[in-house]
Amino acid sequence: MLTWSLLYSAFEISEWIIRVVMIVVLMRRRQINTVYPWMIIILFLPYPGLFLYLAIGNHRLPRRRIDRHAQLLDKSRRLITRFQNQAAFAPPELVVKDSGVAKLAEAVSHLPVRLGNAVELFHSSHDSIERLVEDIGNATHHVHLLFYIFMDDESGRQVAEALAGAAERGVKCRVLVDAVGSSKLHKTIGAYLIEHGVEFQYALPVHLLRRKLDRIDLRNHRKIAVIDGKIGYTGSQNIANEDYGRHDQVWHDMFARLEGPAVIDLQWVFLTDWFFETKTLLDAPELFPDPKIVGNTHVQVVPSGPSYNSEIYQRMVVTALYTAQKEVTITTPYFIPDEPFFQAMQAAALRGVTVNLLVPKRGDHFWVDMAGKAYYEYLLEQNIHIYEFHLGILHTKSMMIDDAYTFFGSSNFDIRSFSLNYEINLVFYSDRVTRRLGEICQWYLVNSTELTLKQVQERPFYKRIIQQIAKLLSPLL
Repeated sequence: MLTWSLLYSAFEISEWIIRVVMIVVLMRRRQINTVYPWMIIILFLPYPGLFLYLAIGNHRLPRRRIDRHAQLLDKSRRLITRFQNQAAFAPPELVVKDSGVAKLAEAVSHLPVRLGNAVELFHSSHDSIERLVEDIGNATHHVHLLFYIFMDDESGRQVAEALAGAAERGVKCRVLVDAVGSSKLHKTIGAYLIEHGVEFQYALPVHLLRRKLDRIDLRNHRKIAVIDGKIGYTGSQNIANEDYGRHDQVWHDMFARLEGPAVIDLQWVFLTDWFFETKTLLDAPELFPDPKIVGNTHVQVVPSGPSYNSEIYQRMVVTALYTAQKEVTITTPYFIPDEPFFQAMQAAALRGVTVNLLVPKRGDHFWVDMAGKAYYEYLLEQNIHIYEFHLGILHTKSMMIDDAYTFFGSSNFDIRSFSLNYEINLVFYSDRVTRRLGEICQWYLVNSTELTLKQVQERPFYKRIIQQIAKLLSPLL
């Protein structure tokens, strides 16, 4: 006969079984820095910890998705051979001063440096949306949009109306948005777009009974627009007003408009994501017009995410920090470094490289904000300069190396962007573009306050505790 004593004993035994089994599971993880937080949670809260781990603990993808991605990479390589003899496609060692980063990026993402691009940088959300709407209005064959956030606000409606107008002219318009970042769009702008003949699709829908991923919080954080296969956009800018629906903060984003051969790779990234969600592979020749040299900027497109075997962007950032000679400037709204990135920043500073980190004074995610601030004292002790931007959310994600080349795109400098999210970034091998970005960053600096080691050391004791707790949980944020 069952008694409460027997039930309690069975419950305790089951908790210890969970602890032992999960220790074995966790020790098989490749990233050891994510093991300790999970061990603490499982040790003290076995059942809640187990359910949480099943929901968000494993970032491996189903084998069918990994295999499908490998097939698409092979197809992209075959597609690229059709352009191989053109002047815009040359080995990186012939066109890039320091080809180490370029070779690394090509080895893991299979996308080489593209020559002959024209690049325009926007640092006003209003200007970015206006120019995108103008290009959509001039489209003749197709418009492809992929965004993490597409809001039902003035900017969102502007873009939606431009898409509807293009579709009515016979232009094929496709819109892919993240299911969490744009969760409410299907009832408003999504329905409007479908009604006007635009193909509208959610990326990575969250459904507990039929989810496409082993971890439900893996998100598609990319921002891509491709018009007629000739014009491309990417950066930190979402389809949203500069306040992102919050009237107490202004977001400061950057958007890059590209013309030239690099647009081919932005197109391929969009079509890959479209295929994963719709099972429809779009590879008509009209989607890949012959690339033309229209400028003098060398650009490399770098997609990253859990479909790849390694943390592509993290590897590139770390490599660049170890090869920097004079100065590095990083801008990011969310800063939670993993150990290799953290050590590379310190090593650069110890070699005499000036390392600048620009972050918002007040972020929009409390625990992420606290986790990042927990690292400040260690960085300042190594003479790394930290500037807090005080005119809103500094949402630009970039890293400039020695006035020679620049990393730019959707990826934050945190563990989530390095390992979990689908991101899209560019590397500009151009001192001209780097100088232009430097001018914009100088405006950020003018409106920032440099932190001192003394200020950080004198922070209240309760803030230290909160920050250390957040830091402990940072691999899970």
